[in-house]
Amino acid sequence: MLRVIAAAAIFTVLLACQPETSSTYVTESIEQSTTPEYMNPNPRAPYSEGVRYGGLIFLAGKTGGPGEPGIQAETRRTLEAIQDALQRFGSSMDRVVKCKVFLVDMTEWSAMNEVYAEFFPKNKPARTAVGISLGGDTRVEIECIAAA
Repeated sequence: MLRVIAAAAIFTVLLACQPETSSTYVTESIEQSTTPEYMNPNPRAPYSEGVRYGGLIFLAGKTGGPGEPGIQAETRRTLEAIQDALQRFGSSMDRVVKCKVFLVDMTEWSAMNEVYAEFFPKNKPARTAVGISLGGDTRVEIECIAAA
């Protein structure tokens, strides 16, 4: 009998020590994460320019398009396109938390990095850089995740 009383007392103490969970917080986090917003879907391709989900904006990969040749010029145009998209979607470069850089030639990493650093002078996002094969004359593609 003493064991039952002791077990009940321990159970009551453990139950009382549980942190309170605000039902409002739980409801808000469930509501926030259930509906992604697909922004500027591409009518000619099966992807969106960006997706807002759970307080983040996931941008599709951007390239620099036509213009002055060279990795630095192309990187600048690519990051300007990212900057433009983030502004249109209500964010900015200083809210970027992660970038993935795809380079055709990894020996151009240092030259790309010089321009890249200009766009992230204070808040430096996490980054991955990988070498890949891109179509046409494209030398670099960058995708980003930013806080909304």
